[in-house]
Amino acid sequence: METLREAQLCIPHLNSSCRKPTHPHTEVMMISVLLSFVSLLTVALNLLVIISISHFRKLHSPTNLLILSLAIADLLVGLLLMPVEIIYIDACWFLGDILCTLYYFVDYIITSASVANMVLISVDRYIAICDPLHYPTKVTKRRVQNCVCLCWIWSVIYRILLLHDHLYKPGRSNSCLGECVVVINYIAGVVDLIVTFTIPILVIIVLYMRVFVVAVSQARAMRSHIASTVQRSRSVTVKKTEMKAARTLGFVILVFLFCFCPYYFPTMAGEETSVDASSAAFEIWLTHFNSCLNPVIYAFCYPWFRKSIKLILTFQILKPGSCDANIL
Repeated sequence: METLREAQLCIPHLNSSCRKPTHPHTEVMMISVLLSFVSLLTVALNLLVIISISHFRKLHSPTNLLILSLAIADLLVGLLLMPVEIIYIDACWFLGDILCTLYYFVDYIITSASVANMVLISVDRYIAICDPLHYPTKVTKRRVQNCVCLCWIWSVIYRILLLHDHLYKPGRSNSCLGECVVVINYIAGVVDLIVTFTIPILVIIVLYMRVFVVAVSQARAMRSHIASTVQRSRSVTVKKTEMKAARTLGFVILVFLFCFCPYYFPTMAGEETSVDASSAAFEIWLTHFNSCLNPVIYAFCYPWFRKSIKLILTFQILKPGSCDANIL
């Protein structure tokens, strides 16, 4: 009986060891195959987005630079985070407390950077539609690059402040040897809820409501033929491409909300947030699945992405001058 008990431990003959995860073998295999497919798809699709925007000069616009930054964050999710969670679905954690803490630190940095990118995308669409005449001077590539760099730097600093206890003492939330758990206390969880979720979402909603109001008023102006000159007409109408971009990126943000809301439910309920790397928790995988959905949305909504995929998969981008191809 004692031998059977020891066989169920991550580290046999050690009382402080955790018990091995006990899931049906068939269930584990099915989940692992499914999540492996999601991980590969996430890496492949976001890599296509990154190659497309980086290679084709016609796509070097401020908006696409923001999409590029978001795609990099999504690529890191599929490349670094998902494989670790797949490996430890039915296994103990043997990489140590330092790597455990580092894993969560990277996870939270990517999440914060993704949220910041969403806010920047909303601001970009707001200026493009509500102030189109000044958009080229207000939103330049250099400014967008600086904003993207700042959002990543801020994500690192913010997570250092929020997880300083775990960084100072790795493994402080582990109850036994062989697990990788990070527990965010209620106060830190509330701060994270406000800074990483509530404030950004409120900003995004307000900006998109303003975009919607302006779009409706401009549509009415068009129908009633208020504009009397070409210049005035340009100032009160929205380009179809700008509105389509706003709708597409708005849909991206709605999907983001759907995927991230369950993660914050414990904090909303006044509880601590516990994240375990050795369990395929639904809310964790739902947040990561968002990284796979974003490029799928681009594929359905952006013709340039479909054209660039075709050129990449047929190796047309290897030809001289392919970076100047007009795929818009």
